Amino acid sequence: MRLFVKPSIGQLQWIVWVFVFLVLTLSLLPMDGFAQAFVYALLYTTFYAAIIYGNIYWLYPSLYKKGRVIIYIIAVLVFLVVIGIVKSYITLNIYNLFFAKHPETMSVKAVAGMVIGGFMVFLLSFVFRIAIEYFKLKQHTDEMIARKTQAELDLLKSQVQPHFLFNTLNNIYYEAYLEAPRTASLIERLSDIMRYFVDESPKQLVSLTTEIQFLENYIALEKIRIRYDIDLDFIKDCEATISIPPMLLMTFVENIFKHGIDKSSTNNKISIRLIQNNGRLSFITENTVPARQVKAPSTGFGLVNLRKRLVLLYADDFELNVNHENDSFIACLTIPLA
Repeated sequence: MRLFVKPSIGQLQWIVWVFVFLVLTLSLLPMDGFAQAFVYALLYTTFYAAIIYGNIYWLYPSLYKKGRVIIYIIAVLVFLVVIGIVKSYITLNIYNLFFAKHPETMSVKAVAGMVIGGFMVFLLSFVFRIAIEYFKLKQHTDEMIARKTQAELDLLKSQVQPHFLFNTLNNIYYEAYLEAPRTASLIERLSDIMRYFVDESPKQLVSLTTEIQFLENYIALEKIRIRYDIDLDFIKDCEATISIPPMLLMTFVENIFKHGIDKSSTNNKISIRLIQNNGRLSFITENTVPARQVKAPSTGFGLVNLRKRLVLLYADDFELNVNHENDSFIACLTIPLA
């Protein structure tokens, strides 16, 4: 929430003129009373504004800036004399009409005083003009800085470093470890999964150790949602140094937890095996089938997409089989090792 909004140039000018009006009112108040001080302050402020804006928006740009200096000086003198006469005439008539006990007449001395006062205000108009230009330049600069900052923020938003999130999760992990070690362990697994997606999944090949760790982290997080313990057996009869394409084994494990687990049952069994033999790697999963359907039936998109990917990777040099036998669901994938 923005608690303070910078005023615009127009608003700043209004603030200045209100301030001038208040100063004039307070200075005239001891001699003239509130009503007369108020009227005269309003009148003087109006004429001061006419002199200043008449110069900076009319005489100066139309004459001086075009090189017509002599004409500009003459025009300024005429302008100030006219303003002085008009101001004297209006001031005198207002005074005689509302405030004077005895009417007064307009004198040359009074007009001369008005003209000289107008000349002093005219000199201030240059200061006023410089101030306006300064605020315009500053406002333009602030807008450019704001646009640049916003552009940089937009760029950062579109290129947020995932490691910031990892570091934050690490900090949360250390805080949770003191109070709830199990929760801390789950946070660590979530961090590892996210790091896998960011750092490993774009690669062509990842180590089997990394893939296994990813599966184990996923299983640990999925088990949170299940009321009872699962009888899970994960056998790894393979070399840890071999490499495979990332996310190749995930579909089977994901399908088990989406469609093969009954959260209300105490008899959920899962068997996962990785077997290396004769230059090939077999990934076999087996799980009990729930007695009642706990989720909508699978559309099979996961296996369809997996098969398409396997064709792209290995042409026809792979085996992918799924079988439903009695109360068990068995899936088997065999791929060549490079």
